[in-house]
Amino acid sequence: MAMPAHPPETVSAYLAELRRALKGAPAGLISDALADCEDHLRNEIAQNPNLTEQQILASVVETYGTPEEIAEEYRDMETTISTPFPKQEVPEERRFGFFNVVSDPRTYGALLYMLLSLATGIFYFTWVVTGLSLTLGFAILIIGIPFALLFIASVRVLSYVEGRIVEALLGVRMPRRPPTEPAAENGLFAKIREAFTDVRTWSSMFYMLLMLPLGVSYFVIGVVGLAVSLGVVGGSIFSLITGESHIQIQDLPYVEHLLHTAPGLILLAVVGTLMFFVVLHIARAVGWVHGKIAEGLLVRL
Repeated sequence: MAMPAHPPETVSAYLAELRRALKGAPAGLISDALADCEDHLRNEIAQNPNLTEQQILASVVETYGTPEEIAEEYRDMETTISTPFPKQEVPEERRFGFFNVVSDPRTYGALLYMLLSLATGIFYFTWVVTGLSLTLGFAILIIGIPFALLFIASVRVLSYVEGRIVEALLGVRMPRRPPTEPAAENGLFAKIREAFTDVRTWSSMFYMLLMLPLGVSYFVIGVVGLAVSLGVVGGSIFSLITGESHIQIQDLPYVEHLLHTAPGLILLAVVGTLMFFVVLHIARAVGWVHGKIAEGLLVRL
């Protein structure tokens, strides 16, 4: 194994080089790789108190590899791990076809996420608002700091759970490691300070507060879109079968008369079908956008 010209001399330097080597990889993969390597390096340091950090890093590089080699191993492992939405080779001319959305599993995952987001959004919003209120209320008491730390830990756990939901339904690579306590070498007060100054803690809280308006919007779009499109198709087919149409449109008698005829009902069924495909496209777009939001606010790098 070739040794680098200037091997990293500290844990921070090693992790910085690993982050650079993983540039362009999914944020969830980078987060997992950094957390795994930091845990391993911290354990090596703890088990070898008689060696300097530079000596331990040199041994790690010689035994396990340089940051670039570790990054390559993580990229290789990522290609062998099954994902909820494996990539399929689709011809370029068919990939973005209007009707091909029906064969994309991400569409239905996003649609299910939209329908679930109202419940999760209400829960997250209530949890964060209640937790922050109690934290401020307990701030003047002796239990204030322990309660705040417990609340922050719960936010990290919920952000991890949300990340697993996002990956399962939206296909966005999120961290697969359960949250761990941040490393702090200077005692309890350093851990407290790090817990309160961790940007991702506050961005996770912001995400959970944001989930209420987003969840309401997603749920309304999903339910109304499906109800209208499927209702139009089902009503048209029912009217064609029974020969009775109960459609009434005031001030547009000619349109109403057309919709009481077989050609008009067939046209209406076609319009409803097109509306259904539009809803699927909207769901897929919502899934892509929300995946970017979750990746940006929940992933710790």
